[in-house]
Amino acid sequence: MKVYLLHRDRDFQIKPELQDPIFRAMVDRSGNPFAVENAKRNLERERAKNPDWAPDRPGSDDVLAQDLELETVWRAMAAGDEFLFETARRGILSSLTDPDAIVYRQHVLADCLQHAEVVRQIYALSLEALAAEGRSGPLWSGARPDMILHRSVQVLKLHVDVLRRLRQVAEEQGEAFRSEGFVRFFAMLREELADGYLAAVEHHLGELEFKRGVLETASLGKGLKGRRYVVRKQRESTWSERVTRGRRSSGYSFDLHPRDVSGFNALEEIRARGINGVANAVAQSADHVKSFFTMLRLELAFYLGCLNLHARLTAKGEPVSFPEPVAADRSTLVATRIYDVSLALHLDEPVVGNDVDADGKELVVITGANQGGKSTLLRSVGLAQLMMQAGMFVGAESLRANVCVGVFTHYKREEDERMESGKLDEELSRMSTIARELAPSCLLLCNESFASTNEREGSEIARQIVRALLEKRIKVFFVTHLYDLAHGLFEQRLDTALFLRAERRPDGTRTFRLRQGEPLPTSYGADSYRRIFADEPADEVAAGPR
Repeated sequence: MKVYLLHRDRDFQIKPELQDPIFRAMVDRSGNPFAVENAKRNLERERAKNPDWAPDRPGSDDVLAQDLELETVWRAMAAGDEFLFETARRGILSSLTDPDAIVYRQHVLADCLQHAEVVRQIYALSLEALAAEGRSGPLWSGARPDMILHRSVQVLKLHVDVLRRLRQVAEEQGEAFRSEGFVRFFAMLREELADGYLAAVEHHLGELEFKRGVLETASLGKGLKGRRYVVRKQRESTWSERVTRGRRSSGYSFDLHPRDVSGFNALEEIRARGINGVANAVAQSADHVKSFFTMLRLELAFYLGCLNLHARLTAKGEPVSFPEPVAADRSTLVATRIYDVSLALHLDEPVVGNDVDADGKELVVITGANQGGKSTLLRSVGLAQLMMQAGMFVGAESLRANVCVGVFTHYKREEDERMESGKLDEELSRMSTIARELAPSCLLLCNESFASTNEREGSEIARQIVRALLEKRIKVFFVTHLYDLAHGLFEQRLDTALFLRAERRPDGTRTFRLRQGEPLPTSYGADSYRRIFADEPADEVAAGPR
């Protein structure tokens, strides 16, 4: 069986190991014993197909989470569930870069939004199946083969019950789903978990309890010691054999004295050697089925997180939409009413969205009034980019953007408390670290970078860095108060550059909207002074501090 919900091509398959080893663990008199080593190789090969959640980048990921306030989004997705939190974190940070794969996941999520109760029901079944191992009791290290076999059989019985109910959900609800992922998933459940198949599995699990005893064969080795112990499938008795069951068999047999402890231990050792291969095979089958439910839980957990976030945002009346991903070689970002999702989750009132038309633009410079929404827009873009490449909806009425092979942030920081370096040294060091990870088609979000030195030096440093980034086809969004930098870039009249300015009304109020416009030589710091020191005389406030 395969889980098709997050990836089309990298699936985790367990069907062969569920279907075969139970049947082949006990061979008939002319068959061959089950090859345990082959099963182990199959398990390793199939586990290699596990969906590739990107490995952690502790430094980069922590910085990105801090600057974009990702934890607020993850907490909303988790709704108090730490497993959902971790799944949301990994899902958003491991971006997809294939537009078709993003759209594939969007379609699956659209089905989840339309049939949320069914998805939650399937998730609950996966949790129930994974709890089966706990209900079967612990398995201690060095457990005997018969103990391993008994426990594995009990776990598989519980799993088969859940698989039957999962197949029932597919039959009752599958026709309502439209996405390729769910259609293939439900088709697999209907085809591979037919009643006949599940009945056969249950029948063989019953035989593996060995209620009629164990039939083994062996051969003699050196020193007349037994080797090649194989459990054989017991032949069903014929009618005549059942009638004459009380007569002595033509084969050799012997009886143990009830107090023959040594003989009993010897027989137990022979029995253990015979069922050891069977116990390993059935334990691997149980492990495969558990792996299927583990992957099902993992993949559905991401979508449940999306459902939780969608419910929070729509309850606030904020718009959400599925973006249109574009290939990385075409630089574009066109958005209608894009907003900061993390800010929307913090505030009770609606947040202000912005329209951005950066089609064909590789550089977006954002200037304007203090507290005018510049950093908020920067965070909006970063969050939307990550959410889009996770296959999610975004906080906007509409969005079309190219995929990026990586998203990075370079925000201003507070003074180094350890006093090991100045602020400019620290900024340059961080930029150097980022530069080593940057590649063509990356996105870099800069917020007040290199403002820690004087305007002339900061502008020159930033100008050279921006020029080098653009030459490497790296998209840059740059929020700055450095007029020398912004005006100098504007004067170049680059076709690939867009200049946005935070809107300010004549009375000094901020609309938190950004419009296309030429950078101005002021950030209206007096407005902030007036707001903080409102009790000062108007003429003195207008003049500003001396």
